[in-house]
Amino acid sequence: MASIKDVAAEAGVSVATVSRVLNDHPSVSDDARTRVQAAVRTLGYRPNAVARSLRTDQTRTLGLVISDVMNPYFTELARSVEEAARALGYSVIIGNADERPELQDHHVRTLLDRRIDGLLVSPTDGGSPLMLEAARAGTPMVFVDRWIPGVDVPVVRADGRAAIRDLVAHLCGLGHRRVAIIAGPAATTTGSERVQAFREALAEYGVPLPDAYIGQGDFQAESGRRVTEGFLDLPEPPEVVFAADNLMALGALDAMRARGLRVPSDIALAAFDDIPWFVHTDPPVTAIAQPTGELGRAAVHALIDRIEGRPPQSVTLPARLVVRRSCGENPDQNPDQNPDQNREENREENRGKKQTPVQRSTS
Repeated sequence: MASIKDVAAEAGVSVATVSRVLNDHPSVSDDARTRVQAAVRTLGYRPNAVARSLRTDQTRTLGLVISDVMNPYFTELARSVEEAARALGYSVIIGNADERPELQDHHVRTLLDRRIDGLLVSPTDGGSPLMLEAARAGTPMVFVDRWIPGVDVPVVRADGRAAIRDLVAHLCGLGHRRVAIIAGPAATTTGSERVQAFREALAEYGVPLPDAYIGQGDFQAESGRRVTEGFLDLPEPPEVVFAADNLMALGALDAMRARGLRVPSDIALAAFDDIPWFVHTDPPVTAIAQPTGELGRAAVHALIDRIEGRPPQSVTLPARLVVRRSCGENPDQNPDQNPDQNREENREENRGKKQTPVQRSTS
């Protein structure tokens, strides 16, 4: 490979002049700049990125630690992060935590050792000493999707509370009263927040959420299957299962089919985190969709702002309900109507049902 000395000899200038041209320094004559650029093309010279990073203290590299690369939501998030970073002249190194805090810490340590310029993390739990230490030490960092409360790090996330209220309005409008949730890990902000939002939305309609209808999952398909089997073994199984992420919803669907149940005529299903697969299931699954691409792009911009000395901003974007056929169909509702347009009228209509719960057959 050609060296910077070879370029200097070819162009008839000093090594320092070549360096100034490569770093776009203004104190170079047009003639010298033209000769250096021609020599670079002739020799096929490529600057040594490692050596440059040692001089500039920048690697133009971002680290991204996602919770589960097998989850289509995080796959899409990683893609949007990589595209946004590339457009701004940065590359991305991705670590998959597989929902395991110790593996998350391994990736954080490895990325910091590689001298990345900044770190994007979707924490698998309430916080690790390593990540907290990195944040307090001033490592440019942004939390995306999940966050650690009390840590002074910008957060880019979706707010699903309004979409969950829309979902509950949809379920109550269909006459469902026995509603269960497969929760994510309580140590994650998304796990605890979605359960709380669901409980509050049900309370608006006078629908209880008993402990027997709250199943503890871990954002993995197997936990969705296991929790759903437990729901189905109850003396009075739920009419609806709401899974707090897409993989647990797929596990729940497997459990329902294994029992010979039909969705939605025997039991209804809804999910948080819409994915392309839900359009192709039978029936298509009603789901809450996050603006995943926008979140990834916003996270990159927030992190680069912090790296380059600009004040970073936390960003919160709304999620939305996508109604399909997995919870049943309301003959009085226009299927093309946005659910939030009739949320209030559904809520008022169902308030009259608070004292007279609908009894549905589980056979």
